[in-house]
Amino acid sequence: MRATHEVTNQVPPLVYDVADDPALLSALGRADAGWASGELHELGRLAGSEQVQDWGRLVNENEPVLRTHDRYGHRIDEVEFHPRWHDLMRVAVSHGLQAAPWRDERVGVHAARAAKLFVWGQAEAGHTCPISMTYAAVPALRANPELAAQYEPLLAATEYDFGLRVPSGKRGLIAGMSMTEKQGGSDVRANTTAARPGGDGTYRLVGHKWFTSAPMSDVFLTLAQAPGGLSCFLLPRVLPDGARNGIRLQRLKDKLGNRSNASAEIEYDDAVGWMVGEEGRGVRTIIEMVNSTRLDCALGSASGMRLGAVRAVHHARHRSAFGRALVDHPLMANVLADLVVESDAATTVAMRLAAAGDRPGDGQERAFRRLGLAVTKYWVCKRAPMHAAEALECFGGNGYVEESGMPRLYREAPLMSIWEGSGNVAALDALRAMVRQPESVEAFFAEAGQAAGGDGRLDEAVGALKKELSDVDGIEFRARRVVESMALVLQGSLLVRHGAAAVSDAFCATRFGGDGGVAFGTLPLGTDTSAIIARACG
Repeated sequence: MRATHEVTNQVPPLVYDVADDPALLSALGRADAGWASGELHELGRLAGSEQVQDWGRLVNENEPVLRTHDRYGHRIDEVEFHPRWHDLMRVAVSHGLQAAPWRDERVGVHAARAAKLFVWGQAEAGHTCPISMTYAAVPALRANPELAAQYEPLLAATEYDFGLRVPSGKRGLIAGMSMTEKQGGSDVRANTTAARPGGDGTYRLVGHKWFTSAPMSDVFLTLAQAPGGLSCFLLPRVLPDGARNGIRLQRLKDKLGNRSNASAEIEYDDAVGWMVGEEGRGVRTIIEMVNSTRLDCALGSASGMRLGAVRAVHHARHRSAFGRALVDHPLMANVLADLVVESDAATTVAMRLAAAGDRPGDGQERAFRRLGLAVTKYWVCKRAPMHAAEALECFGGNGYVEESGMPRLYREAPLMSIWEGSGNVAALDALRAMVRQPESVEAFFAEAGQAAGGDGRLDEAVGALKKELSDVDGIEFRARRVVESMALVLQGSLLVRHGAAAVSDAFCATRFGGDGGVAFGTLPLGTDTSAIIARACG
């Protein structure tokens, strides 16, 4: 066929080291985890390669399929994945993104794992769900030392071993979490799944779970009503004698995004489980898991923002309009720089919270993490969809086309704000922390106060926030506004202390100084947009 025209002004493929991220690398060093930088760059080059980017495309275009029965009519409850899904999982597990840090005594190991998750998640976000749940299962499982001794080494193993077999005979395990029921949602105390003692140390569970992500996992932590109240249980898919447990996959959810990852409705049909923690204290037990997955929600949102900013900058550097590159147009430069500012702020605060997890024996750090994580989970995850929409728009019509990869990022963005407690739940959790653990408020302001005198606009915002918190009338009605202010103050303090000067100045001017608007791209005149944009040149 004869060529009808010459193709020009098209953007080349983006192939780069995803770990080449100044905000991330700086945070890694502050967390005493610089020893992981070599592995981080290895993972970053892989994540940014054409091959792995294609893996991400394939697993989202070829979604998991539920096989409830084999051809003979036997119940099998299997989920079939595209082969590249297993490649993504294998890389994640081999680099210890699931639970390896719990068995590693090096300083900064949890911050290092967070940085690796941040980088590898930019290759494909869906498969990080079972990776995150496996990581989070360990601290909850330790409420039953006997079960922890049996399962923790396999959860922490750096070998991915997919398939339905007795857990003790596998080289490594993946864990899931199953809490939500259709009548309760976030209100897990409304759960009706029942657990009756089996007389042999086990329990038999009967009930329905409305959302169980990664139903192909080897073991699950779940909540059910025991005789003594709502309790936490461990359920393997295959029992020690090789029989399949009574966990029936009813259907897979047809979701907005996160489509590479299977999420299912399941039935417990006399399923066998072992209690984890005390009877009647299931929420307290499983909250250890939730706190870890909430950190990964913030990391996932920050990871998506970084990916959106880098892709938008790459497009603008190579696409011309009206006689010059898009990035050279002042208003586009304003938008791009603002996207980078938001990304840097999200990365910095998420990594600070990850670093706090490396100091569990420090009461101040523990108190700071309790409140800081709640406010960060609310705000960073709430900003991600807006950020993805603006980054997509930088591509014009090309961004609305699947081939650009931006629609997938856009569909993925709302998930982290919903997972492990939607916006209202996260905001109210922050209020609950302040009431039940007043030391967390002191720790929060001690952290924010380390930037005192560094920027007058931030100092004013801290003073206004203290005044806001002193007025408890109607505070639940104002919860979102209060928690947003707290999140911005925390981000501002970290950027003033540790961020690039141009970034921290732009952040304080627009988030505190009244020089910005609701939309991205409202940085004040005089902002060093070139210096900021250069931080996202993949």
